[in-house]
Amino acid sequence: MTTPQWLSLATLGGMMVLFLWGRFRYDVTAVIALLAAIALGVVSPKAAFSGFSDDIVVIVGSALVLSAAVQRSGVIEGLLQSLAQRIKRPQTQMLVMSAAVGLASGFIKNVGALAMLMPGAVQMARKNKASPSLYLMPMAFASLLGGLTTLIGTSPNIIVSRVREEMTGEPFKMFDYLPTGIALLAVGLVFLSVGWRLLPTNRNAAQGMEEAINISSYVIEAKVSAGSPVAGLTVAAFRERHDSEIEVTGLVRGDMRGAVDPGIHIEEGDVLIVSGEPNTLERVVGADRLVLAGGDNEDQGKADGFGVIEAVIHSDSALIGRTARRLQMRDRLGINLIAISREGATIASKPGNTVLQAGDVIVLQGPLETMPARLSEMGALPLAQRKIGLGSRKSRWLPLVILAAAMVAAGSGFMPAALAFFAAASLTVITGALPADEAYKAIEWPILIMLAALIPVSESLQTTGASDLIAVVLADFAVQLPAWGAVALILVAAMAVTPFLNNAATVLVMAPIAAVFAEQLHYRPEAFLIATAIGAGCDFLTPIGHQCNTLVLGPGGYRFGDYARLGAPLSVLVVVIGTPLILWAWPL
Repeated sequence: MTTPQWLSLATLGGMMVLFLWGRFRYDVTAVIALLAAIALGVVSPKAAFSGFSDDIVVIVGSALVLSAAVQRSGVIEGLLQSLAQRIKRPQTQMLVMSAAVGLASGFIKNVGALAMLMPGAVQMARKNKASPSLYLMPMAFASLLGGLTTLIGTSPNIIVSRVREEMTGEPFKMFDYLPTGIALLAVGLVFLSVGWRLLPTNRNAAQGMEEAINISSYVIEAKVSAGSPVAGLTVAAFRERHDSEIEVTGLVRGDMRGAVDPGIHIEEGDVLIVSGEPNTLERVVGADRLVLAGGDNEDQGKADGFGVIEAVIHSDSALIGRTARRLQMRDRLGINLIAISREGATIASKPGNTVLQAGDVIVLQGPLETMPARLSEMGALPLAQRKIGLGSRKSRWLPLVILAAAMVAAGSGFMPAALAFFAAASLTVITGALPADEAYKAIEWPILIMLAALIPVSESLQTTGASDLIAVVLADFAVQLPAWGAVALILVAAMAVTPFLNNAATVLVMAPIAAVFAEQLHYRPEAFLIATAIGAGCDFLTPIGHQCNTLVLGPGGYRFGDYARLGAPLSVLVVVIGTPLILWAWPL
């Protein structure tokens, strides 16, 4: 073994130790590894920053922006939650939500798909007096399996695509992963339909800001727009349409006001005073094409820097005893009051006409840059830790159209995947489907920094011949194995390493080794690369190996060992079913 090979392997070993230690964040660990590789001479200064211009970084960053735009549109969320709410049995709801997350994860980032549907799952658990632990871990595992179905579903797929292109001149296309991915998702869902019994059902979720504030409902003023699906329905039917999760406390039609008769028919142009939980109201406004008071302001709806903030009124606030209309809040301050919540009270008047009191929680829409100063002047404290989407203008179908166009362009070979997704991400910002500031927030910069730093470190394993050396050792062992045993070896190795690294880091290290391993055994590389991607994408054993698992840890009230209870048998199933699937889809 040569000195450069020793140094390259020492850098890799040191990086793994740092990942296991957890003293530094994963992107910082990657930067340390890059600096060490440069200092040791296994990465040249000229190649040090080659990762920042790599197609992998461009595709992952663009996919994150597209994912955020689709998530913001609310279309998928509304459709899937509407479907799940028609099913009353908790176990069936869990399976429907898991399937929905799995399918959505093929087209948007899996952690984004999971975050999009988690609130609905928690709400279902609350309604059924069930523990969120029944829903959330199966949904997290389904999101990991769903990410295996397309090129953009998860970062490992993008990385192995590039390795294949370097070896054969042809990358994996958009849906080359579908045969193995969709079959594993289906098998996983069948397992979850019975395996949920392994989950603890008496766990309480960690209390978040929403529970601590304990806001039961908001009141909003919304106008029935032309073409709204609720026009012609009775008030009672409108309430039933949303599973009685809302109340219509007032209706204004011309000069007609007062108590609401459940039998009165809603007409276009009516102004409804509706109360309900924030997430429910947001869904109602989007699905029924209602226009919030002040929500028709096109300039505010499309301009970057405009958004919504939730605040509570101080005891010495200048707002107490006044209404937003009397204060001319919109004309004088450029701020819209779009919702109000008052503990223990039913509000039947428009939010703008409601006399404000100390302790009221209000939702304001306006320029985010000046909002903190305005709130301070008015004597209101922003609740910065709570996310609320009321009043956020959304382009419902445009992000899906842009995403579909990008997938067709990349999948058909009309243009390279990096260019197709970069153009699509840019279009979501240019068209206003996603404000620029939200696009920057959607990009997970630590992931991109980690990828950019580890790409030259990974390449050093190849340039020094260290990856060839590891592959030869593995091949000497695998030469006694049948073909399926060699594929299973790579699959298990990637699955075993992922909990201690990061799935993207695992593939950056393992994919070149798997490719040389296949070459040493005189096999085609595709099956081994797919096995690497599947193994890196299937971390079901710990809450720290993948963001999806971490995301459900607190809300589900899980403990560290709970993941292996459900994840260990699922991991075995992936290996047992995945190995023949890979060989069937990608013959050696």
